[in-house]
Amino acid sequence: MGPGPITVDPRVLHAMSAQLVGQYDPFMTATMNEVMALYRGVFRTENEQTLLVDGTSRAGIEAALVSLLEPGDRVLVPVFGRFGHLLVEIAERCGAAVHTIEAEWGTVFTAEQIDEAMAQTRPKVLAVVQGDTSTTMCQPLADLGEIAHRHGALLYCDATASLGGNPFETDAWGLDVVTAGLQKCLGGPSGSAPITLSPAAVDVINARKHVEAGIATDSDRPRGARIASNYFDLAMVMDYWGPRRLNHHTEATSMLYAARECARLLLVEGIDDAVARHRLHGEAMLAGVRGLGLEVFGDTAHKMTNVVAVHIPDGIDGEAARTAMLEEFGIEIGTSFGPLAGRVWRIGTMGYNARHDAVLTTLAALEQVLRAGGAGVTAGGGVGAAREVYEEARA
Repeated sequence: MGPGPITVDPRVLHAMSAQLVGQYDPFMTATMNEVMALYRGVFRTENEQTLLVDGTSRAGIEAALVSLLEPGDRVLVPVFGRFGHLLVEIAERCGAAVHTIEAEWGTVFTAEQIDEAMAQTRPKVLAVVQGDTSTTMCQPLADLGEIAHRHGALLYCDATASLGGNPFETDAWGLDVVTAGLQKCLGGPSGSAPITLSPAAVDVINARKHVEAGIATDSDRPRGARIASNYFDLAMVMDYWGPRRLNHHTEATSMLYAARECARLLLVEGIDDAVARHRLHGEAMLAGVRGLGLEVFGDTAHKMTNVVAVHIPDGIDGEAARTAMLEEFGIEIGTSFGPLAGRVWRIGTMGYNARHDAVLTTLAALEQVLRAGGAGVTAGGGVGAAREVYEEARA
């Protein structure tokens, strides 16, 4: 019940147990095409180039940035938590000229703040995190596409922790590149990074297209500055997933099966219903921790649906309490990073764990651990407050 990775949906685990096939087997290529179609639905986009990067969610981030950015390109990163800092580091490693604006942890940016920074920096790419689990904040995105495009920039978004559990509209919001991971609201294991790219982003990437010697034809003439990474070269990855099927790497078959099942389950449930489910169980957990007398961190008006951060009560050893939750009840909750390290716990309600029983069991266990540590808590306060949320939702 931490901020991810989370308990994998058993149906996804079952899908991963299917036998491997060769990378050019008709079943493999048909499955790749099916995955592309499914993730267009997940991302809510018509983008043809919607596929998977083999690797954890960070692999998707790095593929996006190294393929978009050439050395010297300007990029603007609004930083409101740890994962904004990650975008900065990766962009710097690409040789980009990185500009940042920073918000206090526990807050987000207004569209006006980002618009002003765009006017000052004139970047090629605006790179933003939607949901930063380090702070549990969810950055509003609906106005950022218009802002980025008005300033002549592409808009990249890291939606690893938010996609599937928070409202997300790739095309309607004007997002050019979005990357995600399976291990949060999508209910799968880490190891596959869905990505979607707008036609404008594809043009930027293909302007740097270099096909590997050994598979290139006479018509495959090098273009522009070669993308610095081979494995994360999205121009080549798009050719691997596209009609040419140009060999790039051996597809991670079991992760392909997992990604397909994650998307299938989400679309069968309905994205709006999945977001509503995450919101309901997130609100129950929020009410529950408050019912235990815990102080919630950050601006709850901009909190992600699927994770809450609470201040560790005075007199409670945070790590000892987490250990007790795990060893005595089999429940994991998260710690945090940077300025919040040792100050807050992060409790997730996402993916397969966004369930009534998981929320109530976690709150009951946390109450017992707090009591054992000497904290004064109201008996049944957490479970009782969460039940009120559920009862109100059923009314």
